[in-house]
Amino acid sequence: MAKTLDINGKSYSVEAAPDTPLLWVLRDELGLTGAKYGCGVGQCGACTVHLNGVAVRSCQTPIAALDGVKVTTIEGLEGLHPLQAAWVEADVPQCGYCQSGQIMSAAALLARTPKPTDADITDAMNGNICRCGCYQRIRAAIKAAAAKAPASATAAA
Repeated sequence: MAKTLDINGKSYSVEAAPDTPLLWVLRDELGLTGAKYGCGVGQCGACTVHLNGVAVRSCQTPIAALDGVKVTTIEGLEGLHPLQAAWVEADVPQCGYCQSGQIMSAAALLARTPKPTDADITDAMNGNICRCGCYQRIRAAIKAAAAKAPASATAAA
């Protein structure tokens, strides 16, 4: 089945069954490898992307559900996103595997809540697993990005 997807502001035509997870289309068909396969059941957050600005797990999102939906991946964040700069400054990643999912969840948070509280951060990041245990640095980077960036700069593409 041919399906047209809006990903990072570009239109892509893909041949895939309607129940094909978005993650596989992104990685295997389009070469957008920022979203990672972690658990395959939507529990770890490594595959997080935005659908119309909302953070979702691409491993559990069938392409049939994407009619009229704008998909943004880590590759689609504009320039050096304030979160990415904060991640570097805070030396967040160790292995780095979960980081694109972490950043995408944090970007969705800052787009809807430019100055998040600790509770907002906890709620938004709940379910994003970091096997290296970088949670305190992730929280610090989110706070730093929120403090430095004007509200309009934190919005995802």
